Amino acid sequence: MKRKIALAAASLLALAASLVAFSQPAQAATGIRVSNGKLVEANGTALKLRGINHPHAWYATQTSSFANIKAAGANSVRVVLSGGRWTTNTASDVANVISLCKANKLICVLENHDTTGFGEQGGAVSLDTAVNYWISIQSALTGQENYVILNIGNEPIGNNAVTPNWTDATKSAIQRLRNAGFQHTIMVDAPNWGQDWSFTMRDNAPSVLAADTTGNTIFSVHMYGVFDTAAEVTAYVDSFTSRNLALCVCEFGDMHSDGNPDEDTIMAKTQSAGIGNMGWSWSGNGGGVEYLDMVTSFNPAQRSTWGNRYITGANGLSTTSTQATIYNTSGDTQAPTTPGTPTASNVTSSSLSLSWTASTDNVGVTGYDVVRVSGSTETLLASPSTNSASLTGLSASTQYTLAVYAKDAAGNRSTRSNTVSVTTSGGGGDTQAPTTPGTPTASNVTSSSLSLSWAASTDNVGVTGYDVVRVSGSTETVLASPSTNSASLTGLSASTQYTLAVYAKDAAGNRSTRSATVSVTTSGGGTGGCTATYTVTNQWPGGFQAGVTVTNGSTASTSWAVSWTFANGQTITQIWSAQDTASGASHTARNMPYNGSLGPNASTTFGFTATWNNSTNAVPALTCTRS
Repeated sequence: MKRKIALAAASLLALAASLVAFSQPAQAATGIRVSNGKLVEANGTALKLRGINHPHAWYATQTSSFANIKAAGANSVRVVLSGGRWTTNTASDVANVISLCKANKLICVLENHDTTGFGEQGGAVSLDTAVNYWISIQSALTGQENYVILNIGNEPIGNNAVTPNWTDATKSAIQRLRNAGFQHTIMVDAPNWGQDWSFTMRDNAPSVLAADTTGNTIFSVHMYGVFDTAAEVTAYVDSFTSRNLALCVCEFGDMHSDGNPDEDTIMAKTQSAGIGNMGWSWSGNGGGVEYLDMVTSFNPAQRSTWGNRYITGANGLSTTSTQATIYNTSGDTQAPTTPGTPTASNVTSSSLSLSWTASTDNVGVTGYDVVRVSGSTETLLASPSTNSASLTGLSASTQYTLAVYAKDAAGNRSTRSNTVSVTTSGGGGDTQAPTTPGTPTASNVTSSSLSLSWAASTDNVGVTGYDVVRVSGSTETVLASPSTNSASLTGLSASTQYTLAVYAKDAAGNRSTRSATVSVTTSGGGTGGCTATYTVTNQWPGGFQAGVTVTNGSTASTSWAVSWTFANGQTITQIWSAQDTASGASHTARNMPYNGSLGPNASTTFGFTATWNNSTNAVPALTCTRS
């Protein structure tokens, strides 16, 4: 929830009597799935989401909120993530989020908030770009299908018309995720800032579901001011359940700037229909909608009027939420005993060893979570299977307060051990910085990339790497951190001057003085008034996946083409969102009918899978033209 648009007209919710039931049998699936229009667990047990939205992307340190949301009675949490519109939530961070969900026996609905208001709000990205993010963190998601629902993009289109439209963009996003190997149940949000006042999702849901080869897609509507009467809420929910289409009201509140949603009917109707609802949101709202905070300043002891209504009111969490059976393996509800107080040894400037007295369990301890404790915030550092851990990548001369949890196969987690405080050493006594690198030299300059090299530094112990920075007045931005005295910089902007410099660093964290600078201006991206950037998003033995972002110039266009030549024998095996014409190693990718028209400075993406020689997979220079 970032913005809602007021719209009245209850008559808009009148359904054509000709609506017919739609049924697509779910295919065999791993984990949570859709069956006969309802969300179910892998064992076939109905999964009725009763949860709370949590703004993790903006409040990443508020990890205690997961336990507090569970304590409020929720069986699920919808977690706000970002792929770059805000601070990027990396694969390791998302893995930690999932571990917090599992530790607190919550189903994790992960949503990419970057798409919010696309076509109307500046900075919003397309569903296609959102899929690129999911693919980039796929390693954190694979194997978590019993615990995670993948919400492709939050409120993915505002109120303006976009190309491709919601239906086509959503179908394409689902198919790309399935082609990439995702087996999770997929959740798709409605357009119109999630409220679907145009009924685009309602009327096109059957065709969108048919695009999912597994049938495991659930639709999500956000009910704010558009849904201010019982008749509107009831008619919309019935339009899905009568056709065996899975639905969740995965955002709503008790008031909003665009009108007064009927939260009583929303909660009662979702309960009687046996579908999910998730209130917005735990805490951290701003911009005049602070009344949507369920608790004040993330403090569970300071519950708001809305928090009390959603949690303990009629049809609230306390009476309607049921824990997912995946957390009740073999009926085991007994947590392991508390681990012993950890003991630290082998402390260096960047690592230490930790051990503790093992826990016991009525069935068996399956592992431990080692956490860093800072007030009410805990950060997961390691998850060993035995009662010891090696912690690496620590900061020198830094105090770490550490504790341990034990866990079992049923997801039960012990109480936290006593803490131990350890301060890492100051870097082994090495305080001598490397010598200053030579002035960098640029080569192979294109509209989006360049190569940089410089004379190597020396150090009394050894140079471990370099930081390449862009200099803008007193501000420096790290663009690359190579281990040798050269770097390839990609993703640059066309016709842009970059002032670049280099630092050398050693294992003790000493950093040299900055090199002299070099100024380089990228080319204009061809004569066609557009630019294209190429990124390898995934790579494996013998194969890789790449994405290309096409960015228009300052005037609208109706078509585009991107050309390049592979230098290392790469061969495209599948391409999406573009038509490829190949001649040997040379390729020209042209727009599809739905993504050729671009507004000024607008962008679109296409991607492909290809083979490579397992030795070199160089990024080719791209030329973009448009008309």
